[in-house]
Amino acid sequence: MALMATQPTCRKPRPRGAASAPAAQAIQDLEFIRETLRNAGSFTAVPGWGAVALGATALVAAWLAAPRAGTRAWLWVWLGEAALAAAIGAVAMARKARVTGSPLLSGPGRKFLASCLPAMVAGALLTVVLARAGLQGLLPAVWLLLYGAAVVSGGAQSVEAVPVMGLSFMFLGAVALFSPAGWGDGFMAAGFGALHLIFGGVIARKYGG
Repeated sequence: MALMATQPTCRKPRPRGAASAPAAQAIQDLEFIRETLRNAGSFTAVPGWGAVALGATALVAAWLAAPRAGTRAWLWVWLGEAALAAAIGAVAMARKARVTGSPLLSGPGRKFLASCLPAMVAGALLTVVLARAGLQGLLPAVWLLLYGAAVVSGGAQSVEAVPVMGLSFMFLGAVALFSPAGWGDGFMAAGFGALHLIFGGVIARKYGG
C-alpha cells in the first residue's frame, strides 16, 4: 500500500506549441493594446510631395482659367483640375501610407478620410447648384472654404501642419467671399497653388515626404 501511495502521478503531456491559459490571455491583451494605440495615433501618410504637385497643377489651372472667367469653359478647367488633383492625391497618399506603414482604411487613416468626406460632398453639391444658378463667381470662395474645412477636420487625426493649412484655406475663402468676383482665380492660385506648395514642402521636410 505504501509503495502504491508514493508512485508519481502520470500527467498528460501538453501538446507541443500550446500556450497556457495565462499566456494566451497575455497575447490577447497585447494585441488589444496594439490595436488601441494604432487607432489612437496620428495619420502620418499625408503626402507632402503630393501637395506640392497639387500646387503646381493648380497654378497652371489658374493661368488657363483666368481668361475664361464667367464662362462654362472656366468651370470645366477647374473641374478638370479637381479630378487631376484627386488622382494625384490618392496615388501620393497610398504610396506614402505603404512606405510609412499607415493603413488608409483602418485606424487613423479611416478617421482622416471620414472626417474630410462631409465637407467634400457639400462642396460638390454646392458646385452643381451654384453653376446651374449662374453664380459661378461664388465658387472660388465656396471651394476654398469647404476644402479648408475638410482639411481642418481631417487634420485633427494628422500632423500639426495639416489643420494649420486648412485654417489658411478657410481664411482665404472668407476673404474671397467678400471680394470682387473677378479676383476668384487669384484666390484659387493663392490657395490651391501657393498654400499647397508651402505646406507641402513643410510636410515633406518634417514628416518624410
